[in-house]
Formats: sequence, C-alpha cells, structure tokens
Amino acid sequence: MSAVIAAMITAVVGVLGTLFAPLLHQRLTLRQRLAETRAEEGRRRYEERRAAYTGMNRASRQFHTLLKDALHRIRDGVYADEDRVQVEEARRDYRDRYAEAQMIVPERVLAASRELNTVLADIDAVAKRIDRGLARQGETAATALLRLKDAEPRLSELRRIMREDLGVAD
Repeated sequence: MSAVIAAMITAVVGVLGTLFAPLLHQRLTLRQRLAETRAEEGRRRYEERRAAYTGMNRASRQFHTLLKDALHRIRDGVYADEDRVQVEEARRDYRDRYAEAQMIVPERVLAASRELNTVLADIDAVAKRIDRGLARQGETAATALLRLKDAEPRLSELRRIMREDLGVAD
C-alpha cells in the first residue's frame, strides 16, 4: 500500500468521522433523554400509587373508626346528627379514594380493598338500619361491633399489600 492510498484512506475516515459524529451524538442524546423520560415516568407512577395508597389507608381506617364509634354511641343511646354526618363524610371519602385508586393500582390491591369494603359497607348498612329503627332480626349494635372486628385483619392485609407494592420492606 502506497503512501498516497494510506493518506486517502485516512482522509476518507476523517471525513466520515466528521460527518457521522453529530449523528452519533444525536443518537446517544436521544437514548439518554428516552431513559430519563422513562425514569421520570416511573417516579411519577410510583408517587401516584403512593398518594393513592396513603389516601386509601387513611380513609379506610377513618371509616372503620367512625363506624366503631357510631355503633358504640348507638348502643349507648347517644348517637347524634353530628355523628351521622361524620360517618357519612368518612364513607364518601372512603368511596372516593377507592374510586381514584381503581384507575392506577394493581388488581391485588383492589381485591384486598374489595374484601375490606364488603365488611365496612355491610356494617354501615346495619348501623343505619339500627339507627332508623329498622334493624333486622338479630341486628344489634353489639353484634355489629363483633362483626366489625372482621375488618381489622383486612385493614392490616390491605396495608401490607400496599407497602409491598411500594417496595417497603419490614
């Protein structure tokens, strides 16, 4: 190979390098931006789930607590309009948090939430019937309080599943 051919090959490689360098740089920059966008989307989804879980956990526990308080007050004959309003507000907040979560959380979280919802909705209906004087046979505040205990392990299980989904280890 002569010096002229070697110089020509070097020149061609130099020109091609100069021409392709911006394209290579653009491609690498595009890949980096795509990776950053994916990472940001992952963070956004995580924060969205975390906010939904926090809201669901708070609302379900608040509804549970207010139902328990309501049943105690019904049993003691001191259930007042203010109590009814608080329970209804908690029920609506719980329903709203669940509806929001349905759109972004995994099915296993929704399944655990449905199990809890079954118990809470049933006890809420019993409390309302007792309060209105329309209790069915065997429905009393005391029996409803006993049945409400079924919600406690479901609350814990829901919290455990949500924490697990967020990557929180015990």
